[in-house]
Amino acid sequence: MSAATSASDRDVLAEEGFKRRIAVERKRTERSKEPFLLMLLEAGDSQGASRNRKALDSMMSALLPATRETDVIGWYKDHAAIGVMFTGLAATDRGSILTTILNRVSTALRAELTFDQFGQISISFHFFPDDWDYDKTGRPGNLTLYPDLESAENGKRFVLSVKRAMDVAGSSLLLVLCMPLFAAIAICIKASSRGPIFFKQHRVGQYGRRFTFLKFRSMYVNNDHSVHKEYVKKLIAGTAERISLNGNSEGVYKLANDSRITTIGKFLRRTSLDELPQLLNVLWGDMSLVGPRPPIPYELAAYETWHRRRLLEVKPGITGLWQVSGRNRVTFDDMVRLDLNYATSWSPWLDFKILMRTPGAVIKGAY
Repeated sequence: MSAATSASDRDVLAEEGFKRRIAVERKRTERSKEPFLLMLLEAGDSQGASRNRKALDSMMSALLPATRETDVIGWYKDHAAIGVMFTGLAATDRGSILTTILNRVSTALRAELTFDQFGQISISFHFFPDDWDYDKTGRPGNLTLYPDLESAENGKRFVLSVKRAMDVAGSSLLLVLCMPLFAAIAICIKASSRGPIFFKQHRVGQYGRRFTFLKFRSMYVNNDHSVHKEYVKKLIAGTAERISLNGNSEGVYKLANDSRITTIGKFLRRTSLDELPQLLNVLWGDMSLVGPRPPIPYELAAYETWHRRRLLEVKPGITGLWQVSGRNRVTFDDMVRLDLNYATSWSPWLDFKILMRTPGAVIKGAY
């Protein structure tokens, strides 16, 4: 890393502009595969706000000549936290990158700050693409790298409350109306095979939050999921082949003749009736009536970086733009693009249109 030639030529971005650049850098990294590093610096609060602000201004003066012109510097929090994005990094050992940057920054700060000021500094580092812990529950995404999402949510509080009201009202009404159907399906499942009525599975929701996903059980118990896991990897990688079912020459991206599925399970899947228990997930707030389908953790582990965006913008849903626009007939990348299109163009009217189109999509055939 070579230092910038002149600190006076550098622009220090305000909080809004800096956070916008983080979003831009994330998208650039998704295309280029070149990671970036976000460094945040804060002064301790033991000396009072005015002295902290003076220390932060001194830190900013020290950082400008110590970083490259291609690095982005600004306020992550206005006069409370400094942010520096180190861009164009090689995808090599992160430890050596951190050591190099930390040594350079520490040397520059020691030269500018008093001993007490330097001792109060808090420095944190955040790499993008960030590591997602696929094997544990919780929130695997590092939201420090996604400050624009919080701002977007704050600006959409009213419309999000409308969406939530639609979810609660719609799921409550459908649960009441479908009670007889729930009972009939439960009897058929218990009569046809050994095992529970409901299938429970960990799925990944918005921001990487895990939740227990419900379906009517359509498979025999104690199955080996390795076949599905391998197929999903091929599907996400774009190497899966279309399978022709029921004389459909167009073919679908789906496991064919899955021996794990029971006789009643085949009917439930073909009619999408196995999805009805997810109305409870909607009522509990884990899902929405309309949104992207929530992935299984091992599916998320196979995602490209840009695929993750489908989990960040909106809650997962029972139905969505993908389901009514081709479902298993479109590639995985096209499905993600449909999900992202939905996230950016969402409105109550769009949800209503998708809900009205869903029965027709089911009748056409949910393989």
